[in-house]
Amino acid sequence: MSRPRAAAALVAVTTAVAVAGAVPAHAAGPEQIVNGTFDNGLTAPWWTTANLTPAVTDGRLCVDVPGGTTNPWDAIIGQDGVPLTAGETYEFSFFGIATPATPVRALIQLPVDPWTTYLAEVPVVNVSGDVYTYVFTSPVDLPAAQVAFQIGGSTNPWRLCLDDVSLTGGAEEEPWEPETGPRLKVNQVGYLPDGPKNATLVTDTLTPVDWVLRDAAGAEKAQGQSRPRGTDGSSGLTVHSIDLGAFTGSGQGFTLVADGETSHPFDIAAGLYTTLSADALKFYYTQRSGIAIDDGLRPGYGRPAGHVQVAPNRGDLEVPCRPGVCDYTLDVSGGWYDAGDHGKYVVNGGISVHQLMSEFERAPALHPDGALSLPESGNGVPDLLDEARWEQEFLLSMQVPAGEELAGMAHHKIHDAAWTGLPLLPHLDPQPRELHAPSTAATLNLAATAAQAARLFAPYDAAFAARNLEAARTAWTAAVAHPAIYASADDGIGGGAYNDGTVTDEFYWAAAELYLTTGEQAFQDHLEGSPLHTADIWDERGFSWGSTAQLGRLDLATVPNTLPDRARVRQSVLDGAERYLTIQGGSAFGLTYDPANHRFDWGSNSGVLNNAIVLATAYDLSGDPRFRAGALQGLDYVLGRNALGQSYVTGYGEQDSENQHSRWYAHQLNPDLPHPPAGTLAGGPNSDIQDPVAQRLLSGCAAQFCYVDDIESWSTNELTINWNAPLAWMASFAASVPTGSCAVTYTTHGRWPGGFTAQVTVANTGPEAIDGWALRWDLPAGQSIAQGWSANFTQKGSSVVAGAYPWNRLIRPGTAVTFGFTGRSASATDPAPALFRLNGTTCG
Repeated sequence: MSRPRAAAALVAVTTAVAVAGAVPAHAAGPEQIVNGTFDNGLTAPWWTTANLTPAVTDGRLCVDVPGGTTNPWDAIIGQDGVPLTAGETYEFSFFGIATPATPVRALIQLPVDPWTTYLAEVPVVNVSGDVYTYVFTSPVDLPAAQVAFQIGGSTNPWRLCLDDVSLTGGAEEEPWEPETGPRLKVNQVGYLPDGPKNATLVTDTLTPVDWVLRDAAGAEKAQGQSRPRGTDGSSGLTVHSIDLGAFTGSGQGFTLVADGETSHPFDIAAGLYTTLSADALKFYYTQRSGIAIDDGLRPGYGRPAGHVQVAPNRGDLEVPCRPGVCDYTLDVSGGWYDAGDHGKYVVNGGISVHQLMSEFERAPALHPDGALSLPESGNGVPDLLDEARWEQEFLLSMQVPAGEELAGMAHHKIHDAAWTGLPLLPHLDPQPRELHAPSTAATLNLAATAAQAARLFAPYDAAFAARNLEAARTAWTAAVAHPAIYASADDGIGGGAYNDGTVTDEFYWAAAELYLTTGEQAFQDHLEGSPLHTADIWDERGFSWGSTAQLGRLDLATVPNTLPDRARVRQSVLDGAERYLTIQGGSAFGLTYDPANHRFDWGSNSGVLNNAIVLATAYDLSGDPRFRAGALQGLDYVLGRNALGQSYVTGYGEQDSENQHSRWYAHQLNPDLPHPPAGTLAGGPNSDIQDPVAQRLLSGCAAQFCYVDDIESWSTNELTINWNAPLAWMASFAASVPTGSCAVTYTTHGRWPGGFTAQVTVANTGPEAIDGWALRWDLPAGQSIAQGWSANFTQKGSSVVAGAYPWNRLIRPGTAVTFGFTGRSASATDPAPALFRLNGTTCG
């Protein structure tokens, strides 16, 4: 999580930009810049960093900028003592000429730490010379602001000349007008042939309008009428709904036409989400700390290892605590950078790695070894688990060592001592790193994820699984002993605070994961004694790093276990999903996310997708197609069916986010750096608009309009590991095959120490015969097949496939086949599997 930064310019607050054009006419106030024309042949009062030698040449201030500098602020031309008046609208302009063409950071800012910026623009100054003009309103009275041109960070030397630098008040501010695209809002990636196909039309018309679906050649494929919906509360727009669901054809380049408007193109195809499912997960490799990113695996994104104590890094190999916290150091290298900054946080890493592991636990067959092109690919371990392990190893390293005060607890976070500016690649970060105090929330995140990792890694690396289980038990014991150590809301310098004063939910989640892995009575007792076990936890906002009871409830419903009231737990998920369907039915944009007073939260897109996960889980539990349809509409929203017509996922859609807040995916600030990789989710609309860019551009915004695709808008446009996690989960769900016409009954008939007997019945509930079958499921709790009958069994890790013999390969409609096996137990309980897939389709 990123916050206001120190060092260098931070936040642009301009609302009108005229590049390479005439200065707009206005009743200008007095000139605030001294010697901006250089007509006297002098450079004073302009100053430069020591690596520049300013001189007036042909009436312009010119400098030769050395190559090989690292950061923009390594070379600066500046003027101090420039007065600003709060509420005054200023026009800032200058003439610039560069050889060769090079980006220049033009800033008006506080001249001391924290270097708060009131204007920040990065034009690429060209070789022919142009006038660059910007308009902004000062939010402060400041008698001595600083004008600065930051011109460092170039590999090669270059030359810059400036002239006619001017800052005058009395400017006319142009209102911010976001690009919203066509009035027909669609999922710009497309729709599944057997899934819902909904669009939203923005129109003042109060009666139904005709719509037409056209293919890429313009041929009409379907038609109908819209349904007026009145004024949508979260956008303030008058809208209609359009339902294309009756069309089940497929193809590329469809468009929707209605009310004189044509939508962005979209596809209708099976397998539409396969690539997004992979890309959303591939994002995590480029977020890795402590390892060089291989450009061969991620072309355009290769970079040196960050924070490995190679200058200028201080590194993460021997990180001390903040003063007064501890007197030891820890090796906390590795893990994922949390967001667009260089911090690493246990509570945010916890929910992120949990959701990735849960995605694997839901459908291991969808995530084989080699699927993500990782350095570890080909090691016999599914790539998704390899990626999860990179973060889980970091979480383990944050545990307070034995013998120390608060042993077994987990440090809350590790990050720079002060905020750094943008752009800044991880290996170039010069800030000292600090461990922050342990917290109960972080400790329980460790307990939960380590318990989950223990059961998932057992088939692949028994030693790593055992290490996780030991860490989980230790963390649980420490949290029980210290149940109320909270992270401070004031600890937000250099990294997000991630403060949370309620940890009942983390206790519930950790107990659930420990119970699912061990089956032990102590953890069952805690679950049953928690008020959250029977509480209604399905909030319209969705779950998050600060609200984790839902993670425990979902796993208790889906991961096999012998909890006495498991049927009630599973029903509670269905009840929550029904609530979300009711909310969705009232939304013209198909939203299940509906906070009070339509005030969208920071990272609202993750709330949308986490609510979709509840619907998807309900579908897995019940096979009810309403839940699948509801879940898929969460993807529709983030891929363009929203008021802005914005796909919030980089590389997906006609109008996609590409300037998410990041120090190294910073193409907007430095053309030599890339945009975020394809499959990166932006945080999305945020009604609180905490950053200056959003505050200036979006004041008074209706919820869905509280977003701007600007790298400096960290409150609306940040990328984070915990926002990409639900995107990956949902894309995987959408890429999987829906429930087929089959039903499975799994019965445990006998149990003895170390073993059990199970019988499986597969019924054909559809109208067509099944000729040849293979049933796949995952054996829980470390179980394995000893001997089977009436089916061919294969097992790899926890995944089992039972295949037909020639004599029972045909299952006619209304009939069933039965087979069985004896199994080996690895725990005190032998819970039944939760999900079965027949020939690739999920059975009810």
